[in-house]
Amino acid sequence: MINIEKLEKLTSNPTLSWGFNGYETDKIFSISTIEIGTSFEFNIREKNQSYKKVWKTTSEDIDDLNEIIEKGNSFGAFENGELIGWAICDFRAWNNSLFIENILINEKFRGQSIGKLFIKNINRKARELQCRMVELEIQNTNYPAIKFYQKAGFAITGINTKLYKDSTETALFMSFDVLL
Repeated sequence: MINIEKLEKLTSNPTLSWGFNGYETDKIFSISTIEIGTSFEFNIREKNQSYKKVWKTTSEDIDDLNEIIEKGNSFGAFENGELIGWAICDFRAWNNSLFIENILINEKFRGQSIGKLFIKNINRKARELQCRMVELEIQNTNYPAIKFYQKAGFAITGINTKLYKDSTETALFMSFDVLL
């Protein structure tokens, strides 16, 4: 049985045994921008394009994540006491939001509704903190995750075409309003 619990400090790097860390897709979201005089528009459309992104979680990443985890708003998914996924969230007082910094699930446990359980717990935590919204930032190339977040009630609320070094990637900002 999988349990979602408050995440405590990471003492090691569990991702080393979590399999494929990244995403692979046959679709991405293509972003185009148009600036005419004082008006600015952006267009987002689905595009058939293969894309694969792999990342490694380093010990420095674990240290950075632990700084956020220590604030007490993050969750771990556990099976028989073993951490198999996390949702690392940061309360941002400046705009009264709960920001999803990172969600990662062990490859062999993906597709088992753990992400949905994380979103349910994040929503509950956001209500407890009396946040006005839950927000996140994601690459336009991470089509599967964007569709997951949209299904969970998130809407695309902004873009940043210059956030990443890789010119293929555009930052999409997504959020949903918290109903108190």
